[in-house]
Amino acid sequence: MDPIFWKDKSILITGHTGFKGGWLSLWLSILDANVIGFSLQPPTNPSFFDACGLSQRITSINGDVRDIDSLKTVCEESKPEVLVHMAAQPIVRQSYEDPIETYATNVMGTVNVLETARQCESIKVVLIITSDKCYENREWPWGYREIDPMGGFDPYSCSKGCAELITASYRQSFFADISCTQHAVAVASARAGNVIGGGDWGKDRLIPDIFKSVAAGTPLQIRSPEAIRPWQHVLDPLHGYLRLIERLYNEGNTFSDGWNFGPFDSNCQTVAWILLELKQSLGDRLQWVQDKGPHPHEAHFLKLDCSKAHQRLNWRPKLDLATALQWTAEWYQGFERGDDILALSEKQIERFKEME
Repeated sequence: MDPIFWKDKSILITGHTGFKGGWLSLWLSILDANVIGFSLQPPTNPSFFDACGLSQRITSINGDVRDIDSLKTVCEESKPEVLVHMAAQPIVRQSYEDPIETYATNVMGTVNVLETARQCESIKVVLIITSDKCYENREWPWGYREIDPMGGFDPYSCSKGCAELITASYRQSFFADISCTQHAVAVASARAGNVIGGGDWGKDRLIPDIFKSVAAGTPLQIRSPEAIRPWQHVLDPLHGYLRLIERLYNEGNTFSDGWNFGPFDSNCQTVAWILLELKQSLGDRLQWVQDKGPHPHEAHFLKLDCSKAHQRLNWRPKLDLATALQWTAEWYQGFERGDDILALSEKQIERFKEME
């Protein structure tokens, strides 16, 4: 990454109050970018956004991506050069409970972002963040490539597949060199694995549920201990997003495509493995029992093939799973003690950067 590139760049992030959006906002503020966030209030209490006092570090605007007029107004006033779309309904189980909200946010929200970018003259790069669950999951043992078909069993996964198709359609219809009717915009999408790290308090996610159960002193209810996920620390895919944005800005449509930013194959481990690994640092405070259900369908196994990012962006994940869990536990334990969370989060970003 080129730190000079980011200095004073105007970056609009939708969903900046979420877990990944908060970490990205902090990282960009460290790089001296001009960060404008457009999002609903933090989705959880506590939240990474509030714990780090990010409202004092960036321009934070309360808004909903389902409201295209408000989004357009923010773009007209802030004149961003880069738009990173992270706002989403991110929980699989919640998508069963409220599919309408899931599709409205994840599908029409994406349409609104791309339509806004089409009409905002300052924007040069759009990065749409989706999910590894956008692929048609056949439970096979090898990784999905960017050329594999989109799909989705549950409403959340389907909505992310739809967001990818919408992004590709807009890119081809409105942003390609031969068809662009207003101004050239480099448009790409990014898919990551099961992202972990400090400051996630999302509902029905393993790592937040572990630390919430430890804090409450109650056993954790585990649905599928043998389910395998591609776990990765939040800083790894964010690093990929930043590298991709630089190339999109400097080289345009050459990099306008879908991209995978997944972990090492060795990071694909079962839920039971995660529990046993974290028990080494949490001790007897971590207890669990199996909740045998019934539960709605969730994928058993899914991983990404990141060969394209390795070869074309020279990007690779830095943190093995044991280290990712160590950093995650360090963050939550610091929060529980009342440590300076902003300083701790900045320290983890600096440690990550030094690994290059």
